[in-house]
Amino acid sequence: MFKPIHVIGGGLAGSEAAWQIAQAGVPVVLHEMRPVRGTDAHQTDKLAELVCSNSFRADDWTGNAVGLLHAEMRALGSIIMSAGDAHQVPAGGALAVDREGFAEAVTARLEAHPLVTIAREEVAGLPPAAWDSVIIATGPLTSPALAEAILGLTGEDALSFFDAIAPIVNFDSIDMDVAWRQSRYDKEGPGGDAAAYINCPMDRDQYEAFIDALLAGPKSEFKDWEHVPYFDGCLPIEVMAERGRETLRHGPMKPVGLTNPRDPMVKAHAIVQLRQDNALGTLWNMVGFQTKLKHGAQSEIFRMIPGLEKAVFARLGGLHRNTFINSPRLLDGTLRLKADPRLRFAGQVTGVEGYVESAAVGLLAGRFAAAERLGRSIAAPPATTAMGALVGHITGGHLEGGKGSFQPMNINYGLMPPIEPPKRDAEGRRLGSKEKSKLKKRAMGDRALADLATWVDGPPALAAE
Repeated sequence: MFKPIHVIGGGLAGSEAAWQIAQAGVPVVLHEMRPVRGTDAHQTDKLAELVCSNSFRADDWTGNAVGLLHAEMRALGSIIMSAGDAHQVPAGGALAVDREGFAEAVTARLEAHPLVTIAREEVAGLPPAAWDSVIIATGPLTSPALAEAILGLTGEDALSFFDAIAPIVNFDSIDMDVAWRQSRYDKEGPGGDAAAYINCPMDRDQYEAFIDALLAGPKSEFKDWEHVPYFDGCLPIEVMAERGRETLRHGPMKPVGLTNPRDPMVKAHAIVQLRQDNALGTLWNMVGFQTKLKHGAQSEIFRMIPGLEKAVFARLGGLHRNTFINSPRLLDGTLRLKADPRLRFAGQVTGVEGYVESAAVGLLAGRFAAAERLGRSIAAPPATTAMGALVGHITGGHLEGGKGSFQPMNINYGLMPPIEPPKRDAEGRRLGSKEKSKLKKRAMGDRALADLATWVDGPPALAAE
């Protein structure tokens, strides 16, 4: 029997890493400090609990980079994607999940696996020397003791930013005589629903009053606030409003692709969207409404939104601090810490952003660690794949554009080698820019999945099931 690999952190990355290790036939101990020690953001003791959103974002691998990442992870037997698919809720073209059902499914499958041991304990400081293979997947909420130990070992300063959480509203408190159901451009999602969002329209005066209230509302304050940058993919709405009064209208409150069925000829000045948050459809998440407003102000200001005048909030927004290491300097190509190669890092702490990206890096860290334990060599997936592109970003690819610029990154086509789309169709007709863009994304997806299949056909014990 092989010695166990230890995974610290039971979030999406840690859960995925543990699953991949066990599926490769290697025992694994998954250390999760909840409920022994809680965090500022988690509410349960379940593994893979979703905190900021319930959305895994776009699911179309032919036209979206995160959808391609979904497809690659499914091909590699991802527990996160499997549980997500089994517990999806309507979300237009996105894959969103029932939070509780999703976390319960991941927890149950890991608890039932014969090669997985779950240890409910905090790993304070560096892991014991006897643990010769460790994956640190503690995410943005790494415990202070472990964070300090890592910094002491590397001699690096941790980069950090604040991550805000959006409010959740009870469905029966939404005024559906004002709001309506529709997905943007009536786009159907994985479940076939083209009306997956609730839309609350605003006219110009309502929007301007709302912006005034956002700017004037009391916010949470932190001693080192001015020294900590935000990640642009999860900006609090007040920070967006501070960047310009029209910013929200071109961001989460954009009115395009939506038509009020009660008055189709009148164009809304802005629209607030809510996305289903649980399978029952009783809870709805305010899309893009991450906030650092104090709770009393949230209730008052968000009830200015037409349709939410009597909103009952199942959860108000909040704010927690995220940290990530300077991965390009600290990690090698298989995510090992150069200063102590027995340690690997995975998930958001490495400098990827997003649930799916974090889980994908956990998946790779698990496969790297399992291959090493089995005495097999394994390289990162090709840079032409979404997963390989993520590893390239966090292990130094971004430095080509300038040293010292490392920041969290979602998967995007810009991280992958370009591909030249055809200029004409089969009949010789010159293609427009939109047609070429669509064909280019499809070609990049085809290339990625083909290259991933070649990569996974390597070590038999690590092949997708």
